[in-house]
Amino acid sequence: MESIQTARQRLASRGPAGRPFVYLNAAMTADGKLAPADRRFVAFGSQRDQDHLHELRTTADAVMAGARTVDLAPATMGPGGAQYRRRRLQLGLAEFNLRVIVSGSGTVNPAAAIFQLRCSPIIILTTGRVRPRQLGVLRGLADEVKICGDEQLDFSFALQWLRQQWGVKRLLCEGGGEINGALVTAGLVDEIHVTLCPVILGGRTAPTLADGAGFAALADAAALELQSRRRVGDEMFLVYRVIAPARQPVLPGR
Repeated sequence: MESIQTARQRLASRGPAGRPFVYLNAAMTADGKLAPADRRFVAFGSQRDQDHLHELRTTADAVMAGARTVDLAPATMGPGGAQYRRRRLQLGLAEFNLRVIVSGSGTVNPAAAIFQLRCSPIIILTTGRVRPRQLGVLRGLADEVKICGDEQLDFSFALQWLRQQWGVKRLLCEGGGEINGALVTAGLVDEIHVTLCPVILGGRTAPTLADGAGFAALADAAALELQSRRRVGDEMFLVYRVIAPARQPVLPGR
């Protein structure tokens, strides 16, 4: 486990005024895939990668993921075992992080693992496309449901709301590719953590680190600066700082 000093250095990173510091984390195959084409969860990362995920959650006020990520993986998005919860308390944070689910269409599986663990508030971000009956279902599952846009989810508004309403200063996003892509193209990501794993999945429709419409030209792309790299066994742990975020949002429809 990383030292208290390292964790406090993470906490020193703050986002622009009005929104949280946003950092992404993903385990990625050597060919850039997050999961097979059917998008079902496959644990191809090592135990060290799992430990790294929990270390990143330790300094997050909130952890966010898309509805399909929550549906298709046994994800509760909590801080992990007692040692991580103690670390959060040592850092002056709440024992458990907030948990945020993104679903523009409101199609969340009520039987998903996250709803079986009521350790901390669950927030669902959605849009005006959700019908009243489904909105009632969501409100029965979550502690708060926030409509962030009419047809498409407005992430800029959503992040500002999380900062103002829930005091979220650091937000960890754990995918999937559509959510990552929307945040990156909207210029809302500050840091990216990638575990590069020694396996190839292939598949034209398999999710990647950043899906969605993407950028029209290389000149518009988000530029990254490598902050650190570390090899553990056959895996590479990479940290990038986003130095030239885009300003044209491309938002997911789900």
